[in-house]
Amino acid sequence: MDPSVTDFIAREARFGAQNYEPLGVVLSRGEGVFVWDTQGHRYLDCLSAYSAVNQGHCHPKILAAMVEQAGRLTLTSRAFHNDQLALFYEEIAALTGSHKVLPMNSGAEAVESAIKSVRKWGYEVKGVPDGQAEIIVCADNFHGRTLGIIGFSTDPAARDHFGPFAAGFKIIAFGDATALKKAITPNTVAFLVEPIQGEAGVVIPPSGYFTDVRELCAAHDVMLILDEIQIGLGRTGKLLAEQHEGIEA
Repeated sequence: MDPSVTDFIAREARFGAQNYEPLGVVLSRGEGVFVWDTQGHRYLDCLSAYSAVNQGHCHPKILAAMVEQAGRLTLTSRAFHNDQLALFYEEIAALTGSHKVLPMNSGAEAVESAIKSVRKWGYEVKGVPDGQAEIIVCADNFHGRTLGIIGFSTDPAARDHFGPFAAGFKIIAFGDATALKKAITPNTVAFLVEPIQGEAGVVIPPSGYFTDVRELCAAHDVMLILDEIQIGLGRTGKLLAEQHEGIEA
């Protein structure tokens, strides 16, 4: 291995927390679907940063928009309005068929916010007794690495030595609508699920599963939360995976 490569990797190991074990290449640039390492080798990027760069690396239109905006106004806190946020909300709502939009920095943050929202809705709207809200999740799920989320993971590597965890979650088999029906109680506020499980090994549910899930959630006044962080934005052939069975979360 080239000394410069080993040096980068050694420095990262010395100064960085050991929370990942990357491949032994050091990337230095990207363009479109390709990335290059420091030695000039080209790779086809099939990961796209877990879908964060679905549009490809250094897309000229996106790059130009970033440079233009940074030259006018870099950042505002939510203590102020700005002339871009409302337009962004409107476009995203139209694109996804959503009624409201809440941007997040990461998938884990989005899931945590969804959990808070459905719990509060359960107490204030559905009438669940305070502190008794239940959320149903699936075995072999992956929704992030925050403390709240790993508490309902079934992956020992994600859970070991991080407890104690928050209560209020039921775990059922993925792709089994009967299991979901049996798990629902008057205190159930939501069903949180990936339309296709990613970290579990790209597990696709049976045909018709989400049609049944949608009907069960509607019948029992349960919120359906679809985590499309890894599979949304065209990665299944449609903009959102929920569109394959014509449901709306």
